Amino acid sequence: MRGFEFQAPDSLAAVCALLAEHGYDAKLIAGGTSLLNLMKQELVQPTVLVSLQRVPGLGDLTVNNDGIRAGAGVRHRLMETDAALGRAAPLLAAAYGHVATVRIRMSATVGGGLAQGDPAMDAPAVWRVLDATMHLCSAEGERRVPAGEFFEDFFTTAVGPTEVLTHVTAPAPPAGAGWSYQKFLPRSADDYAAVSVAALLCLDGNGRVTEARVGIGSAGPVPVLAQAVGAALIGERPTPERIAAAAQLARDAVDPLDDLRGSASYKRDMAVVFTRRALTEAAARAA
Repeated sequence: MRGFEFQAPDSLAAVCALLAEHGYDAKLIAGGTSLLNLMKQELVQPTVLVSLQRVPGLGDLTVNNDGIRAGAGVRHRLMETDAALGRAAPLLAAAYGHVATVRIRMSATVGGGLAQGDPAMDAPAVWRVLDATMHLCSAEGERRVPAGEFFEDFFTTAVGPTEVLTHVTAPAPPAGAGWSYQKFLPRSADDYAAVSVAALLCLDGNGRVTEARVGIGSAGPVPVLAQAVGAALIGERPTPERIAAAAQLARDAVDPLDDLRGSASYKRDMAVVFTRRALTEAAARAA
């Protein structure tokens, strides 16, 4: 690993000042589970490493009637195990519980996992399903970015070189909503998925779908909100036949690459299979 200057400011203002001073030469570090590996491989070579460990408030997780607010420094393990989050948004808790291993989840942070812009990670597609908002801060002020605009390309997000992702907010899912998180691992349990699917389904008193949101990860440059899949179910009863027909639309929603986890064609097939499974489980929970 190449040499670098290490800074550990104790305020958000100080972090933003360092980013304004150093720009692209600086990198933020929280858990470091991905960044340190990239530095060892010399894929990124910061001259200044800015730690977020001492910045107050970044590790706070709040769940109330206003929704969910997860600080950028919240560990994946807390997202997995927090009782209030598990009651309000079990889909989100389940997704974080699928990240790699417990050892990784004890270190990795919400902000790091999102700002890295890796579409193969578990959480991004779920935050899209939950209609989340990313909150950014710089020396010039604050701004909000909807999750649908936050992810721009492989390892590319809306976070600028002088900005820091401070927290993520999302409305709590409707009471009684059915949910499911499905993840296809062709190799070991701590590997990235070949495809992952998050589904949220709401039914009315007659058992017809009033809301259906499906997010797909690991199947393109950004996590996908498969709007056509959800639209195909609105106003319908989620029968196995309806779900199977809607799931077929996932094939056109994704844009996967050939890699060690499968060919693009295979991943499209798996997107259909796991969308069907996720919708089936979500419908059963909503009934």
